[in-house]
Amino acid sequence: MFNKMKLWKTSKDQDGQDDRISQILAHPIPDHVAIIMDGNGRWAKKRTLPRIAGHHEGMKTVKKVTKAANKLGIKILTLYAFSTENWKRPKTEVDYLMKLPEQFLNSFLPELIEENVKVSTMGDMDQLPVSTRRAVDHAKEKTKNNDGLILNFALNYGSRSEIIDAIKHLATDVKKGIISEEDIDNECFSTYLMTKSLKDPDLLIRTSGEVRLSNFMLWQLAYTELYFMDVLWPDFSEEHLFEAVESFQKRSRRYGGLLGEEIQ
Repeated sequence: MFNKMKLWKTSKDQDGQDDRISQILAHPIPDHVAIIMDGNGRWAKKRTLPRIAGHHEGMKTVKKVTKAANKLGIKILTLYAFSTENWKRPKTEVDYLMKLPEQFLNSFLPELIEENVKVSTMGDMDQLPVSTRRAVDHAKEKTKNNDGLILNFALNYGSRSEIIDAIKHLATDVKKGIISEEDIDNECFSTYLMTKSLKDPDLLIRTSGEVRLSNFMLWQLAYTELYFMDVLWPDFSEEHLFEAVESFQKRSRRYGGLLGEEIQ
């Protein structure tokens, strides 16, 4: 009797989720969603567990959210996995974080391939351990021909460093005569950033209740819709992603202008 009731409840829940997804799909979907995955350490502390337990649980959340984003037809999902500032954390924690990409990609890669997901990265990969780079490169190679959701990991990424490097390369090209100062505008500058092949995020989600950007995609987020949640990342679910997208769909994106009826 219990098993039958549980099966009925699961089926009913699935039907309800399918209906919700259908309603979401009836409205514009953000092409590019970026997420600052925050709260792993606090999740573990609340349960008197080591911080690495929170990171391990957070890895499971990445799998769930990737699948949910794919269901919605989101084209790009960028996840802030490791910042240039994260090197300041205790060595044991950093060492574990460096193992996570390998663990995640080795276990999840067959599903990513099956779901037509393409793995991408941005950040200074040269500073990462060889084993981490090898796992990431392998996943990128195996999924390079996929043309579905782009799962873009920000690894050893910092926006200020990205902008400074872009300025240096731009200045070098001006000096070499490859471009002129008159050529420099927003579009030109964007081609020198790590996201040059991606459109800017439409929606940024940050978990854990913190309300700041933490040196993440500062140039690219100029007109992005921001959504902050009190949920810790390991507790973030498909439903939370749906909630964020539904909030996005209710907003009017003006890009510094006025609504149509206000323009004279």
